[in-house]
Amino acid sequence: MSYMDMGNNPAHPDENTQEELERLLLHGIRSQDPPTSGAMDVPAPATLHTRYTQPYSGEDEDEEDEDVSMNSDVQGAFGLYAEATQDVATAGLELALGRHFACADYCNQAVEKAAQAVSLLRQGHRTMYDHDLRVLAAAVEAPVEVQEDMAKLTPFHPEAFYAETPPEEADEVISAEQASEYIATARRVLRWARSIIL
Repeated sequence: MSYMDMGNNPAHPDENTQEELERLLLHGIRSQDPPTSGAMDVPAPATLHTRYTQPYSGEDEDEEDEDVSMNSDVQGAFGLYAEATQDVATAGLELALGRHFACADYCNQAVEKAAQAVSLLRQGHRTMYDHDLRVLAAAVEAPVEVQEDMAKLTPFHPEAFYAETPPEEADEVISAEQASEYIATARRVLRWARSIIL
């Protein structure tokens, strides 16, 4: 018996869902569609978030989504923001291990990712810049305080930092107190980005 013949065989009911699956992929699910049977049974959530499940009506949604363009990359923004939060956590571990430059470097990366997450949400793509975090902050329309915080972390891009400091001296140039302040600075920037992204 060929594979194609099995689709009409009552002994293999799951093969009958191939056509239904193709129809759902091509046309989507309509509220009047009957629930499917077999392996496709999935309980419906008790409530759906209307922002993601209802078609655009133009009412009240304009105010909610004023920072989000039609070209927005919401999933990319969420993912990049998550990476930024992981980088701040890693910065704390590096500080605890006494690797102060690595701590500052992770703070630099965290604020860059947070600002780029805002760019993904607002514009649908990352903003081009030359490792000057103040320029990036201005490009994503961050408040002046955030621009200043990001500027404090600009010197810790490894390429720029190692141009003036030998790698073996990197941890001695930055004190534990300074590294701790850089973590606090990165957290302030992430709080600003979180207020936009989440």
